[in-house]
Amino acid sequence: MVRTIGRLKALTVERAKAPGLYPDGGGLWLQIKSREAKSWVFRFKHQAIAGGKARMMGLGSVKDYTLAAARAKAAECRRLLAEGKDPIAEREAERARVRLEAATAKTFKWCAEELIKGKREGWRSARHAAQWSSTLETYAYPEIGDMAVAAVDLPAVLRVLRPIWTGPGARPETASRLRGRIESVLSWAAVHGYRHGENPAQWRGRLDAILPSKAKVVRVEHHPALPYSEIGAFMADLRQQEGTAARALEFLILTAARVSEISAATWDHVDLSGALWIVPPARIKAGREHRVPLSEPALEILRKLAPAKAVGHIFPSTRRSKVVSSASMLDVLRRIRPGDLTVHGFRSTFRDWAAEQTNFPSEAAEMALAHAVSDKVEAAYRRGDMIERRRQLMEAWGRYCGTVAKGGKVVPIRGAEA
Repeated sequence: MVRTIGRLKALTVERAKAPGLYPDGGGLWLQIKSREAKSWVFRFKHQAIAGGKARMMGLGSVKDYTLAAARAKAAECRRLLAEGKDPIAEREAERARVRLEAATAKTFKWCAEELIKGKREGWRSARHAAQWSSTLETYAYPEIGDMAVAAVDLPAVLRVLRPIWTGPGARPETASRLRGRIESVLSWAAVHGYRHGENPAQWRGRLDAILPSKAKVVRVEHHPALPYSEIGAFMADLRQQEGTAARALEFLILTAARVSEISAATWDHVDLSGALWIVPPARIKAGREHRVPLSEPALEILRKLAPAKAVGHIFPSTRRSKVVSSASMLDVLRRIRPGDLTVHGFRSTFRDWAAEQTNFPSEAAEMALAHAVSDKVEAAYRRGDMIERRRQLMEAWGRYCGTVAKGGKVVPIRGAEA
């Protein structure tokens, strides 16, 4: 009688060389692909699994599993089939369980540090990486840093966020950034197989049902800004001030730039003949190059500052920072106008003037401020940067900054117009 199971012998397995499939019975086969590639496979067919189609499941190399061991593995597969289970699916589930158990050694802090290490080169500045680390070290690590990343759940995330999300010591902006960073760490861990399931730090559909929105926690405080009707008088006083910080502040106002863009401005990004200043992507919040058309008053500042060989920073400082700082510009501002005005507020002054005193399209003013376009459809169709329209806008702003209203008349500031 022909045996239906246990057909192979150990010696046969050892000596077989020709490529092909050799049946042992009960679904177990010896598979030979070459003289050195011998392995065990289990072939099965079950009506309730994969529509009854024949499937093949690898059981390992002959070098790793003896004939007896392969038969034991095949017997286990037959048992699962008898229970209506898919041997392949069961094996994958077991492997996932083992990986998850091994991941318990991966803490939230470890995952966060690995994520930061991997993304550091892609971030625009070392400061951004430092902010990530600082936020997590201050607020997240004390509560969940040593916790297995697979165990971080909704209550754990709320224990981190609630103290700074609401209450007397609320810091909603910091809390919002922290939530996003925790979500990123948990997503990174899930992608790498260290956790599974939904992300408890996700806002939409998760935390938004529990925590109030950031806007409802505290009213947004805007930077105190000088009314545009007073900019001419302010500029007249500013032009009486000496020093690099004064010229940097004047240039900032005329270009509607951010402090960080002015501090990092270098001569190699300026085209005096073309009246253009190009701010590189690393210095723009939107992460793309920003072309700034220079008005005649702005060009006049650069012409007076430009050395014989214009290299390095436009507004250098003899202090440790080596470039003009926001603090030094603020000192100049406070000498002229004591109070709570901020340097950043001059961008609002420019925006208010453009909206209320000109007919230039709002898109031109937004582009002058290097604001990202929030509407995706509008962004997709807007290919250019309206450079010529913005050149007209900045010339008009330069002229406006060079006038002072006196007795109902607009009087040019001496030396402000070419």
